[in-house]
Amino acid sequence: MTDKYRTAVDAAAIFSETDPDGTITYVNDQFCAVSGYTKEELLGSNHRILNSGQHPQEFYDSIWSTITKGDIWKGEICNRRKDGSLYWVNSTIVPITDDATQKIVKYISIRFDVTEHQELLQALQWRASHDVLTGLPNRALLHERLGMAISAARRHHRLLALGMLDLDGFKAINDTYGHAIGDRLLVEVANRLKETLREEDTLARMGGDEFVLILNDIQLQTLPISLRRLLETLSHPYEVDGQMLEIAGSIGVTIYPNDNEDPDMLLRHADQAMYQAKQSGRNRFQIFDVPTNNEALAASLILARLEQALMRQELRLYYQPKVNLQTSEIIGFEALLRWQSPYEGLVPPLQFLPFVERNDLIVEIGEWVIDQALRQIKHWRLLGHKWSVSVNIAARHFQKPNFVERLRMLLDRYPEVPPNLLDIEIVESTAIENMEHVSHCLIACQDMGVTFSLDDFGTGYSSLSYLKRLPAQTIKIDQSFVRDILTDKEDLALSEAIIGLSKAFDREVLAEGVETRSQGKRLLELGCQLAQGYGIARPMPADQVIKWVEHYSRVPSWGGEDD
Repeated sequence: MTDKYRTAVDAAAIFSETDPDGTITYVNDQFCAVSGYTKEELLGSNHRILNSGQHPQEFYDSIWSTITKGDIWKGEICNRRKDGSLYWVNSTIVPITDDATQKIVKYISIRFDVTEHQELLQALQWRASHDVLTGLPNRALLHERLGMAISAARRHHRLLALGMLDLDGFKAINDTYGHAIGDRLLVEVANRLKETLREEDTLARMGGDEFVLILNDIQLQTLPISLRRLLETLSHPYEVDGQMLEIAGSIGVTIYPNDNEDPDMLLRHADQAMYQAKQSGRNRFQIFDVPTNNEALAASLILARLEQALMRQELRLYYQPKVNLQTSEIIGFEALLRWQSPYEGLVPPLQFLPFVERNDLIVEIGEWVIDQALRQIKHWRLLGHKWSVSVNIAARHFQKPNFVERLRMLLDRYPEVPPNLLDIEIVESTAIENMEHVSHCLIACQDMGVTFSLDDFGTGYSSLSYLKRLPAQTIKIDQSFVRDILTDKEDLALSEAIIGLSKAFDREVLAEGVETRSQGKRLLELGCQLAQGYGIARPMPADQVIKWVEHYSRVPSWGGEDD
């Protein structure tokens, strides 16, 4: 690199040069300022002096494999300063070759400090997987840990106990002493339970005064002793702000693989056993009795009825508008499934979809939904409306190897419908369960023109760290954050951060669950213009949409006060 270009880079970035063996031959002042080393300490040293230990050896092998072939490498690297602290850089490494021999004579590296960005991502990632009050894993991380524990139990032929613990008498303490005392009591309970459990076990908070225990590699003979010890530890008096408080707990437990179900069903069975413990007198435990469980029979019955409902055309799509709060423009609709049962009337999805999500019937239902949505788009276009429609796709459906081919066949049925008017929504947990497959599917579908939205954003696993790897056009802020955006500073901060990150990654951002004009106004102030929710409109049958649109055009601006 000529002195002229080196001077230009020096002024704008962290810059260094190394010889072909990785020995540092030049660094600029910015490099020294960020790393904490002097030029004298760096020159002549190997670049490994900055190794943070945060990346596996395969990461560095991939870098060297790329640049030694003469190709440019780009990516983010975590380095370690002289004082031992970590910092992140967005780095571009360029091999420089000799014009005569075409051999690499040196490598130049241009870096930009992205430490603050990474720290924000990590903080948000932690929040997405932990309970802020107690620091325990939350529901999202619990599902990840439970999945790993089930896999380990299956692989090593061991028993796993999953427990649901609910505090007895906590509401009375909250009502008597206030929520501040109640929160501090929950922290003390969490700390006491953590101290009682083994290192290989997991304690998570589900919310309120409910906790979940994952007890790995248990023995049936000693499990009752362990559960009694937990209850006894829990029942010792607590001193909180000078108040002596007493509390007890009820625990419901199910044993895997004796109860050979998936994580959601295991949690449900533990919850059932916990309520049985409460009904039996509280301050005790109850182990789930698999042979007497009737839920599997009920699920089979619902599954059979849904198969008939699909054949008898009892399923319906309701449409919820998505609008631009700033311009009042209607940008599209989300298609939401309902079951018009001849016995129960209109059945909401939560009462039947969980029973089919792990059955291939969900694939048939999903394809029916896409077909109906495309049919509705076609009808609206004939009336002069170019609204897009979003459809929710279940994990089992989206992860089918032939998903892309089947979607192409459905699109081919409606050649007059532009594919970009179909938007597919997937929840973030689906996206990260099989990242490579999902990314390939998203790209293949987008090549056909179909758009994608990432739903329930920020509620599961370590989703935020995967944002840049998922080419979804729209990020939907989960309604759990929007609901208390006016009163909860943490939800407000998290919503603001998600909006900022979405814009940084050039994604559209849409808020779900907007119920009041004040919420809409606050979202506009944060920079989120797109929204949906009951404050705009409840889901409605297709034949009511046009009338609603005519009314909405006369609704006052979202900048006003609540009605």
